[in-house]
Amino acid sequence: MEGELRASQPRCSGLPAGGADGESPGDSAPVSCSSGSSTLLQAEVLDLDEDEDDLEVFSKDASLMDMNSFSPMMPTSPLSMINQIKFEDEPDLKDLFITVDEPESHVTTIETFITYRIITKTSRSEFDSSEFEVRRRYQDFLWLKGRLEEAHPTLIIPPLPEKFIVKGMVERFNDDFIETRRKALHKFLNRIADHPTLTFNEDFKVFLTAQAWELSSHKKQGPGLFSRMGQTVRAVASSMRGVKNRPEEFMDMNNFIETFSQKINLIDKISQRIHKEERDYFEEMKEFGPIHILWSASEEDLVDSLKGVASCIDKCCKATERRMFGLSETLLPVVHEYVLYSEMLMGVMKRRDQIQADLDSKVEALTYKKADTDLLTEEIGKLEDKVECANNALKADWERWKQNMQNDIKSAFTDMAEENISYYEQCLATWESFLTSQTDFHLEENSEDNA
Repeated sequence: MEGELRASQPRCSGLPAGGADGESPGDSAPVSCSSGSSTLLQAEVLDLDEDEDDLEVFSKDASLMDMNSFSPMMPTSPLSMINQIKFEDEPDLKDLFITVDEPESHVTTIETFITYRIITKTSRSEFDSSEFEVRRRYQDFLWLKGRLEEAHPTLIIPPLPEKFIVKGMVERFNDDFIETRRKALHKFLNRIADHPTLTFNEDFKVFLTAQAWELSSHKKQGPGLFSRMGQTVRAVASSMRGVKNRPEEFMDMNNFIETFSQKINLIDKISQRIHKEERDYFEEMKEFGPIHILWSASEEDLVDSLKGVASCIDKCCKATERRMFGLSETLLPVVHEYVLYSEMLMGVMKRRDQIQADLDSKVEALTYKKADTDLLTEEIGKLEDKVECANNALKADWERWKQNMQNDIKSAFTDMAEENISYYEQCLATWESFLTSQTDFHLEENSEDNA
């Protein structure tokens, strides 16, 4: 039955290198796999002259003999070989640099919004220039994220910061909020730029290079409202049907996501609460020191001690401020970004399940002959290919994401440890100095009494 339903070999495009074998794709170029001659393997590397999901490619053709020369142990199956291509002889050079800065407020009769300057510098020959400067608002970033999800439903798209719209909020665009969002948007774009597949997406290039009117025109070329509504209805219907026989590796993946989401959300909430309590402590400390100075004015015998304590509190207060700033720059943003990533991962799994659910429904219809058999067989063949490509894309990107996540979390914890060590060392040295001064003072008093 499987041979009857399988109309064609899978055609996959836009997968990160490493593919179905679960190897970490790293920063290798994206690889396309397609059916073709058994004596010729074509590894397509995406070029960056992209337009509306039409990704132009240039091809690196190599015979099986040439490919086998990479490694004597490499399998001779074209699909297996494609999944193992690493292009290890190519240097890992960054050729796309993006900066998000200079937020600017805009007030109209209808709304108030912020735009951000985006500077792109690149050495890629496919760009018309080596440097671009555009301004984008938050809804433009939302559009880009949506387009990436449409083009690559089972790749892990970096998360955007929340919209943070609260009804009745007066200072919605205060400086802290704008700066926090700017940093998150900067991270979002650079995550895409570093992704082996997303970096070559046409909409991403347009986002970075097009002027405002050009971007507006490009947006209109996307799917219309009714098309998007239809996709949403199908997605809801698929989720209600559920998925039969989800592969075990995706069951494991889903279990990991659920556990990861619970833990990272809890760490985020507690970290934010601790940070708030530390800010309150810092404010109390700022008032605590001066009280000792005021007290010293009426206690002649305790002047040195009181001023010493006030000095220690002031130094510890400054150390606390530095630690708070360090943690707000290192640990807190990383933890919260992965809270948002956990939500993105759930969305990716739903989209994968939707594709499989579509296939399951067609197979069920063919089993009970609910429609034209020939037409169903053809549709099933296409859906089988789509499911396989979606699965391979997710498996390859999953390994890459996990490696990045582990590196980011370890780095954040290391930074937190260094901040804490520095803080406690400064406070310890401060109070030890105070104790030494008090000990010396008492020794001097005793020697004077003995004399």
